[in-house]
Amino acid sequence: MSQLQNDLFLRACKKEYVERTPIWMMRQAGRYLPEYRAVRAKSDFLTMCKTPELAAEVTIQPIDLIGVDAAIIFSDILVIPEAMGMHLEMNEGVGPVFPNPIRNENDAKQLKAIDPSVDLKYVLDAVSLTKKELNGRVPLIGFSGAPWTLLTYMVEGRGSKSFSQVKKLIYNNPQLAHFLLDKIATVVADYLSAKIEAGANAVQIFDTWGGILPPDDFQKFSLNYIEQVISRIKRKDEPVIVFAKGVHYKLKRLAKCGADVIGLDWTMDIGRVRKRIGKKVALQGNLDPTVLYGTQKKIEKEASKILESYGEGSGHIFNLGHGILPDVDPQNAKYLVDFVKHESAKYHKKN
Repeated sequence: MSQLQNDLFLRACKKEYVERTPIWMMRQAGRYLPEYRAVRAKSDFLTMCKTPELAAEVTIQPIDLIGVDAAIIFSDILVIPEAMGMHLEMNEGVGPVFPNPIRNENDAKQLKAIDPSVDLKYVLDAVSLTKKELNGRVPLIGFSGAPWTLLTYMVEGRGSKSFSQVKKLIYNNPQLAHFLLDKIATVVADYLSAKIEAGANAVQIFDTWGGILPPDDFQKFSLNYIEQVISRIKRKDEPVIVFAKGVHYKLKRLAKCGADVIGLDWTMDIGRVRKRIGKKVALQGNLDPTVLYGTQKKIEKEASKILESYGEGSGHIFNLGHGILPDVDPQNAKYLVDFVKHESAKYHKKN
């Protein structure tokens, strides 16, 4: 395996000394890039996920075009429920849809236990191929949805504003919810372990819908299962990142979940969060993705604020507070990356 030429991201995850703050962006392999759209014009989204050569190609695009310090494998969190037997449709303009969502015990019984090395082999093949093609340029991140976020999609059947179906489930049939979460957590842990074995240098757990739960329910239905997943991941020293969107109220508990890095959305002040939990974990974030619609001056101003707020020393991975938006100008994304690379060096002077 080739030595990494740029390991800034991994060193920052472990809070080791870095010469500057590393930067990558959630959803960096995506629709904002014309080069991605050219690949996408010939294949539908799921075909791209399931064709290792295409997944590798779009994973590597932002490394070449934008200059980020880490690659994240091109895939989707919903490959897990699909592998467990749920029929998944990707509808243009609507997003992912499960036409037969899980609403009762009978639906739950239809879910099968899976072996990621068989049922999700195409993802693992994409990880191995991408790793080979990156040839040590930057680290590769594997990812999964958190059990709670996956359950939300599996029960709602699609994106939602009120999340009424999954809330009905946890309040009226908590036993079934816990049964499902337990089943999903086992799959997620096995899946992330398999990604590490296939060559991922780090893994990220996305809890996109963690913030729709009140604090006690977040602990009960989400964080407990994130902890379960992390404790079961087979890894040597590969860092684990947890990104729980909208969860301001459990930062101290999040910092104890076993993750090396906590991702922050754009509604938090990274400097304040560092004071609270920065001794325990590294922090990732947290520029508002819409700042990339702004002028170069605006991008500089907002990125500077975050670097300044975090302050001196290691343990910060610069990122957006959520995924990059599809209508962002790639030149603005590149400008942000170049600016952070240049501007952050002053916060990392060795004594």
